[in-house]
Amino acid sequence: METLPLFPLEVVLYPNEVLPLHIFEDRFKEMIAQSIENETPFGVVLQVDGKLKEVGCTAMVSKVTETFDDGSSNIIATGQERFRISQVHHRHAWVSADVEPVMDLKTDLNSGMVDRLIAQHIKLLELAGRTPSPSLYEDRDRLSFFVAHNAGLTLEQKQDVLETRAESMRVEYLIAHLERFIPAVEEAEHVRQKVRSNGHFKDFPPEV
Repeated sequence: METLPLFPLEVVLYPNEVLPLHIFEDRFKEMIAQSIENETPFGVVLQVDGKLKEVGCTAMVSKVTETFDDGSSNIIATGQERFRISQVHHRHAWVSADVEPVMDLKTDLNSGMVDRLIAQHIKLLELAGRTPSPSLYEDRDRLSFFVAHNAGLTLEQKQDVLETRAESMRVEYLIAHLERFIPAVEEAEHVRQKVRSNGHFKDFPPEV
């Protein structure tokens, strides 16, 4: 079992995801300095209403992009692997925890489902005004994490994906989500376009 320093955030970090962070609290300045010096990971874990979720993701500092006179800094952290908290400690200024790795179960992944998820995600990004290339999705052993960080999920839904222990189940979860979410985005865009062209709907009060 490993002991990790924890960085509680209102963020869900996935393996291989890049996370910019501004480090300004003294306790985290010290924690991150040790992580950089020793080339050791820290744990990013979602905190909701002061409570830590049980599953988080380890991160390594991949780059320090800027430092300031007060000792604060901007860094780039990269997600590594998932962990589950066994016991929390308060031995330092920051919180640490005994953790164990979260491993995926081996299940069959239908290639047709993968293709469907990719098509849905491309459509969602196009609705957002982006033109993603299908090559972005190639050679990703856990495509679900790549899609989930930019799929219109709530924090709780992102946490659900992080905690799900099979790629096939994560892909199914995301397909079901996007089947509901994309039509809502399309309808919202349709409304915006009508407002632009008509000024306002007859059901809306006129601007005053």
